[in-house]
This record gives sequence, structure tokens and C-alpha cells, in this order.
Amino acid sequence: MVDFKTFARQQVPAFETYLTEQLAQIEEPTLQKAMTYSVMAGGKRLRPLLVFAVVASAGRPINQMAYRVAGALELIHSYSLIHDDLPAMDNDDLRRGQPTNHKVFGEAQAILAGDGLLTLAFEWLTTTDLTTDQQSRAVRLLAQAAGPSGMVAGQIEDIEGQTKTLSLVQLKQVHQLKTGRLIECAVGLGAILADLSDEQMASLQLFAQNYGLAFQIQDDILDVTSTTEAMGKAVHKDADEHKNTFPGLLGLAGAKDALDETYQAAQTALTDLSGLDKALLNSFLNYFNE
Repeated sequence: MVDFKTFARQQVPAFETYLTEQLAQIEEPTLQKAMTYSVMAGGKRLRPLLVFAVVASAGRPINQMAYRVAGALELIHSYSLIHDDLPAMDNDDLRRGQPTNHKVFGEAQAILAGDGLLTLAFEWLTTTDLTTDQQSRAVRLLAQAAGPSGMVAGQIEDIEGQTKTLSLVQLKQVHQLKTGRLIECAVGLGAILADLSDEQMASLQLFAQNYGLAFQIQDDILDVTSTTEAMGKAVHKDADEHKNTFPGLLGLAGAKDALDETYQAAQTALTDLSGLDKALLNSFLNYFNE
């Protein structure tokens, strides 16, 4: 059985080679450097790996078309990080152990690099060998996940929430939008590539909803317990800036309990998934046990 770490070692190098080759085709030199800087700055590649895992679990090949679809999602994720780090947003100087985009290229160039990645993502989705129907579904899925009914809505709710104390329900809503929707999109894009049924898609989305929420709870916990060196970004900022977090609302022990509950819900959703080899997807949950 291939586990998450082995799967990542197998898939990430070729995927990153694909990203590098495609981004090299951007003609404007400053834009090309700024866009490539953030996309190729490292990271777990969790969202593309989820796309690939769904495809592999359905017995389908992870080919150039899968790279292009997963790459579109990674472009969106990278754009969101560039904008999230800007002084007007989270005002971060460090991302993945390197200076943030605006620290290297300037704020205007960073904004435009994010804009470039956002729009290039949809070009990539519409230049594949997918059927017209699959392309339409993929574009709609990504737009809904990234836009005003998904990640952008979560971002603005997070900003507005900094002036008040959110309830647990409200905090979950923020992060299900801000973080969870792109993770849901990852399994949805994988399902489109693998031509899965609506029932399989529903189980995968429930898994992804809980996986995305667990990912955020874990991130909040690590902001309290980890170090800048280990995280590759500043830690303890959430408390310093009076942000709404799971440890802040529930206490560290309560946040760990919430993480365990969400983990179990994701595992249950996989149990209800039929017709796929679930071992690989189940191994993605090991992220929360490391």
C-alpha cells in the first residue's frame, strides 16, 4: 500500500517540473519571476496531491491533464497566499521560510502576480483534453470555491471577525470558507477527472470538509506550540493580533479535542465512500498524527 509520504515523494517532483515549465512560458519577465517565485516556494502541495489521490483511488492515470487541472488549483492557492501576506491583509514578512512576495518584488508587483495566477488558472482549466462538460464543471467548481461564495468570503469574514469574538459556529464557518473550500475543490476536481458518481462526490466532499477544518485547527494549534523555524512563517501572531482561533476560543486542550472530533468525522466519511480504493485517501489523515 502506498501511504501519503510515499505518494508525495512519487508525485511532487514531476508535478513541480510541469509547473516550472508552464510558468516559464509567461512572456513579461517581472511578472514571470514574481508568479513563479510564490508558486515554486515549496509547500506540501496538499491540494494537488488530493486531486491525484482521488484519480489514483479510482484506478485512473495521473497524467499531464491531471497535472494541468491540479496546477490550476495550485495557482489559485498561491495567489491567495500572496494577497493574504500583503500589508493590507495579514502583513506577513515570511512564507515557507522565505520572504513574502511583496517583500521581494514590492506591493504593486505582488498584487499583479496574484492577479496573474488567478486568471491563468482558468486558462489552464480550459486548455485541456477534458470534455466540454467536464471543463465547464471544473471551471464552475473552482470559481465557486475561490470566489465570493468560498475563499474570498472566508477571508473577508476573517478580517471583519478581528474586531469581535466569534462563536464556535462562526469560527468554523470562516475557515470552512477560507481554507476548506479549496480542499473540497481538490477532491471535486479529482472526481471530475475520474468521472465519479454524484454519490461518490458527496462522500468525498464530506471527507474534504472535515479534512479542511482539521487542517485549520491543526494550523491554529501549531501557531501556539511550534516555532518559526519549523513552520516557515511567523508564529504566535494570532494571539498577538487578537485573532479568533480555536485555541483562543476553546483553549489548547479543547482545540486538540476539536481536532480529534473533526479527524474522526473525516474518517467516517471515507468509510461511507464506495467503489474506490480508500487506503491512500485514508493515509492523508496521518498528517494530523505527526
